[in-house]
Amino acid sequence: MRIAILSDIHGNLEALTSVLQDLEERRVETTICLGDCVGYGPDPEEVIQVIRERGIQCILGNHELGLIDQDHGLHFNPAALLSLRLTRKFLSRNSFDYIRGLPKTLTVAGALCVHGCPPDSVTRYLFDVPDGDLALILGNLPKRVCFVGHTHELKLVTCHEGKVSRAPLPEGILRLAAGPRYVVNAGSVGQPRDGNNNAKYVVWDTEAETLDVRFVPYDIAATVRKILAGGFPEYNAQRLW
Repeated sequence: MRIAILSDIHGNLEALTSVLQDLEERRVETTICLGDCVGYGPDPEEVIQVIRERGIQCILGNHELGLIDQDHGLHFNPAALLSLRLTRKFLSRNSFDYIRGLPKTLTVAGALCVHGCPPDSVTRYLFDVPDGDLALILGNLPKRVCFVGHTHELKLVTCHEGKVSRAPLPEGILRLAAGPRYVVNAGSVGQPRDGNNNAKYVVWDTEAETLDVRFVPYDIAATVRKILAGGFPEYNAQRLW
């Protein structure tokens, strides 16, 4: 089974459109979104509509949580909080209802999907978890593979015999060994933070036990213009480059 794993689209319709076009050549059977469809970007309503129309299964991200739980929204930095307030204005009631119904986790083909950190945290960053704690978490999980987002950085965490190692995920195909447990950070479609401005996502082949890490160019300038025209913080536009 070939499964596309997307994360952190953040209202970037141009990036999402280019990724979905790239997906057409990958022969995937299902697509999963790890949350944060909205926030920062200018097209939250359009992104959610595409997600729903394509039948993409999605889980709750911290930006969706900030929309439906205003107490959580207070933990955002000023630029993210302003973006969240603008996002609320652009979303329809149907989209709010959809967001309220998103689950915190999802299991697909025996893998756990969660936005922040396993087993079920929407808000905890993977890089904030010490190796010893992460080894215990993964050792107690019934799943061998877990997919996360939230950091906007592609990363592969390997846990074998109680030892944890972390490494960047480069573009291309990587084979997973049979013994270790893995946490795969799928990066970001709409706002990468790894020094490369292409949209990023991962295709997991469950039979071949491979990850195909995809780097997809898109029309960044078009997204930047819409961010500025929509009154979002200029920083949201600058960080796309």
